[in-house]
Amino acid sequence: MTGDKLYLTHIEECIERIEQFTANDRSKFLHDVMVQDAVLRNLHTLSESSTRVSPEIQSRFTELPWKEMRAFRHVVVHDYLGLDVEQIWDIVENDIPNVKVGIRKILEALP
Repeated sequence: MTGDKLYLTHIEECIERIEQFTANDRSKFLHDVMVQDAVLRNLHTLSESSTRVSPEIQSRFTELPWKEMRAFRHVVVHDYLGLDVEQIWDIVENDIPNVKVGIRKILEALP
């Protein structure tokens, strides 16, 4: 597996890990530093992989927030002290499910 399919699959795997770590349990996430670290690590990896998806795929599947996913990498890497766990939970709860659907749609469309 190479190129876009590799990075998209990697994004999907990160989402699956985030779902496993949080199990849609806000309290667990907010009170367990290891869970927070695991989620942040996977969000970082997910955002890094999103920067490597080809411009062709990104322009073809505009329903995904490509720009925001790329921007999140910058925040995690350069502004990590400013991260707010409530905001991270908001991403997990509200953005990740939509990204998951979009990534699966793209993977199904690829040969």
